[in-house]
Amino acid sequence: MTTAHPMFPDISISTERLVLRTLEDADAPGLAEMMNDEMVGAWTAVPQPYAEADARKWIREYAPAEREAGRGIDLAVTEFLTQRLVGIVQLAKTNWRVRSTEMSYIIAPWARGEGYAAEASLATAQWLFRDQGMERIELRTAADNTASQQVAQKIGCISEGVLRGACIARTRGEDGTWSDFRTDYIVWSLLPEDLDGVTDQLAEASGYSAYSEWN
Repeated sequence: MTTAHPMFPDISISTERLVLRTLEDADAPGLAEMMNDEMVGAWTAVPQPYAEADARKWIREYAPAEREAGRGIDLAVTEFLTQRLVGIVQLAKTNWRVRSTEMSYIIAPWARGEGYAAEASLATAQWLFRDQGMERIELRTAADNTASQQVAQKIGCISEGVLRGACIARTRGEDGTWSDFRTDYIVWSLLPEDLDGVTDQLAEASGYSAYSEWN
């Protein structure tokens, strides 16, 4: 059976420390735990609290539907040695005519500070440009989300401007309830030529090879 529109393949991307692959049922407990983190709750729109049932729905329904519709793909980020789930890289709003897609990333609290977001995002970008023929990757980071902005800068993204008042973020009060607040989005772009030298710079800064391969 063939589809009437392009879609991303069922892919596995490997780096020195990570394997990126499609989400599996076994990821549900780790995915739920990750999504209940304070920072994830603040900077994403995922429901809070986030149950394993929500994770299974994402894995079994939402992610396959997005891929089959050609809109994007959700990749589990796992450690190569332990197979532990350490994050998610999500591609969405893909425009196959323009050859562009929007990328976002979430790293679990137990895996932060290891450079995994930059490693996973760079590997995904290399695959998109070299294998999928993409010409532009866009990222949007909340104005106060400095950690996400640092990742964008590390992988060579260029800041293009600000979408004023375009982001709804959240803050949790002392009573545990979440409240919405409006802030700005910073728009970043990554073009194929922006990756020149980025791999070597990341490898030098982190002490590991940023080379990636996919199958």
